[in-house]
Amino acid sequence: MKKLKFPTAQTILILIAAAVALLTWLVPAGKYDSLTYNKDVNTFTRSNLESSTTLEASQKTLEDLNIKIPLEKFTNGDIWKPISIPNTYQEVEAKPQGVLAFFKSPVKGIIEAADIIFLVLIIGGLIGIMNLTGAFDAGISWLANALKGHEYVLIILVTILIALGGTTFGLAEETIAFYPILIPMFLAAKYDAMVPLAAIYIGSSIGTMCSTVNPFSVIIASDAAGINWTTGLTGRVIMLVLGTLICIIYILRYANRVKKDPSKSIIYNQKEQIEALFGTDSNSRIKLTARLRLILFVFAMCFIIMIYGVSQLEWWFLEMTTVFFVGAILIGFIGKIQEATFVDTFVKGAGDLLGVAIIIGIARGVSVLMEDGLISDTILFHSSNLTEGMNKGVFANVMLFIYGGLSFFIPSSSGMAVLTMPIMSPLADTVGFGREIIVNCYQYGMGLFAFINPTGLILASLAIVKVGYDKWLKFVMPLVLILTLFTMIMLTILVYI
Repeated sequence: MKKLKFPTAQTILILIAAAVALLTWLVPAGKYDSLTYNKDVNTFTRSNLESSTTLEASQKTLEDLNIKIPLEKFTNGDIWKPISIPNTYQEVEAKPQGVLAFFKSPVKGIIEAADIIFLVLIIGGLIGIMNLTGAFDAGISWLANALKGHEYVLIILVTILIALGGTTFGLAEETIAFYPILIPMFLAAKYDAMVPLAAIYIGSSIGTMCSTVNPFSVIIASDAAGINWTTGLTGRVIMLVLGTLICIIYILRYANRVKKDPSKSIIYNQKEQIEALFGTDSNSRIKLTARLRLILFVFAMCFIIMIYGVSQLEWWFLEMTTVFFVGAILIGFIGKIQEATFVDTFVKGAGDLLGVAIIIGIARGVSVLMEDGLISDTILFHSSNLTEGMNKGVFANVMLFIYGGLSFFIPSSSGMAVLTMPIMSPLADTVGFGREIIVNCYQYGMGLFAFINPTGLILASLAIVKVGYDKWLKFVMPLVLILTLFTMIMLTILVYI
């Protein structure tokens, strides 16, 4: 009898989309009114499904709407998305999503996610050009010699650096670019592909989970909760340091086990397939010439410029994609690649990541179904009512799991913040602790579930490495349980001190 195979990432997401479409027939439709600041005319717009009203942009307007947020948070651009207005939830006419809407949702998702999809495809083209030049092979050979006997340093450095990116400017989608570059380095160091996958994805997840100055997470959430983002910062820094340490120790233990005995690898049966895919050759001795050094420098500068632009110049996907596109052209000139060869290689490289791009689009399609079916606000409304009458220790931990559950339906950190904080943060006042605890619950709940959230980035990341979702769950679930217990203890301490 043939062994049943775990479904592919695309199939998993299609099944999730089907389940969400079914939910729109079962869950009552509902909607909160929303408030949007119009910076060009300095007014607010209050909107619902039937109408919209222009209101004066004043603190009194916010107070009348029971929104405990300073006006300057809107006028200075800290809050740029529509926020939910407390106590305005009402059931509306159902909009169940039928078979046609279900089949349209992946296409709509691909269209909505076009910005990140083009980033992924351009990066694929750049990687193809880099492989053609031989710069990767030469660089990996040099690094393998440089780190001989100290390969564990690579794990520590990658995890820490990516966690720092996550905690400061929300390094998440951008990590898609790192897998094709770093996986060969780790394979050359005699680790399996699960190790670089873990270092990159877990590093990003723990960094964004414990965001300290991330404008797309802690800052926008704090603003929407009506508090300064520095409130509770010390606790989040402690969480970041200890959480990252736990993650590094966990990855190192697995990596050392695999290095000593490759058969202990969770993906041992894919060893030859993955090594062939990423072109690793332990006998590679390509000399790192001046030309190849210059190519690697240009390649590295693409990432440095991208990180600087996102963190300092308010760049987003358009600018990031342009950086990698220009980098590919420059590398083509330096490598003296003929025009026809350049185009063919670039297109083939982009094609190699087309499956990843489609996964991203299908995942976005799940959110489209919920938005069109008007069930997101209903789930939020009933979640906010679950915590009535609880003592503050239990309340904080229940909120942690509520946010974890909500992140399945709303994987965007900024989207979650503006939708939920005006509703959830006033609940802190009723149980007697600061609103920064709600911000922490939001971050930690979303962050913990991000390790396994199929509507987030994990399936796209796994698709690059060709690792199944079941293998990832087997690897990461013990860590998720450890971090969940640790987070619950820390939350309880923060509530009572």
